[in-house]
Amino acid sequence: MTNSQLALYILQSLNMALGAQMQGETSYTNSFDVKVSNEGFYFIPRLPAGYIIDDDLYQKIFLIANASLYPRFTLLKQPSAYFVPLDTDDIHIQRALFFPWKIGISERLVIPDLEAFSTSKSSTIIPIMKNLTVDYEKVTSIAIAGNSGSGKSYALTYFLTMLKPISDLILIDPKFDTPSRWAKQNGIRVIHPEMNRSKSDFVSQINEALSDSLNLIHKRQAILFENPNHKFTHLTIVMDEVLAISEGVNKAIKEAFFSLLAQIALIGRATKLHLLLVSQRFDYNSIPVSVREQLNVLIQIGNINSKTVQFLFPDLNPEGIVMPIGKGTGLIQIIDNEHPYQVLPLLIPTYYTKKGIL
Repeated sequence: MTNSQLALYILQSLNMALGAQMQGETSYTNSFDVKVSNEGFYFIPRLPAGYIIDDDLYQKIFLIANASLYPRFTLLKQPSAYFVPLDTDDIHIQRALFFPWKIGISERLVIPDLEAFSTSKSSTIIPIMKNLTVDYEKVTSIAIAGNSGSGKSYALTYFLTMLKPISDLILIDPKFDTPSRWAKQNGIRVIHPEMNRSKSDFVSQINEALSDSLNLIHKRQAILFENPNHKFTHLTIVMDEVLAISEGVNKAIKEAFFSLLAQIALIGRATKLHLLLVSQRFDYNSIPVSVREQLNVLIQIGNINSKTVQFLFPDLNPEGIVMPIGKGTGLIQIIDNEHPYQVLPLLIPTYYTKKGIL
């Protein structure tokens, strides 16, 4: 299908669906036009117009076009109307609403042997889906959110296995569950609750590990000051069920936990220290706002609606996003200089791993 044929198809879809909402103004009355580029399509209104060009119109066009273009293209959801100027002297058509897209749809990776797959990777590139990867060199921190039974532990096991060859790991597991079993199989240090130890004692243990990590950051900063090109080994602090760590502990210990977490999140990236946080939700009770603002790989798994996405994606209205069906599905946003900032549908890789971990 050529660009002109695609533009005509989009135009017909909009004419049929928008006509009643725009007081009968269509492309047949010369009220608007559509142009297609490699990056997306432009809705070009001819002004003055008898309809209002606002966020409401933009979202309606998104709903119509995203369904019409599926599965050839996935429109990238915008928080508000995306205006662009056009290169023309005609004041009537000097602006357009732009709808960026990516070719195709999200497709799940299937990995027959996860351990062999992870060790075969020599770079810091982590595959997420068939057409999506993330470079760990550009990651500050990762967050995985989802309600109980949504597949958070399954996703976490995938990331742990992929990170093991490229990063040192410290695991914190308040449930003493899947991550602890994975750590035992792989000889990784894990901090977990123990019998005859109080909750505050457990969080104090975590604070000691975070304090040691913060001291390591300061040592590495001194090395970087003398040699800015020095290469460090990545260190990732992994916390499962963050909300369970901070709930119901002594106020002073909780404040110390939040303070250490915030400092590591804010200054850790240059010295190759990262956080991988997993929680049912990331509200102000689970992590400080300053930590949430430093997260640049955001994953929401399971039920997707305006309530579940409000903490990781506060500006997102998920209406109109074509969600994949099945387990381990959700949304992902990677904030770096390589990926579009928009949220994409996600399918966590299907993999097979050692017996007794999951």
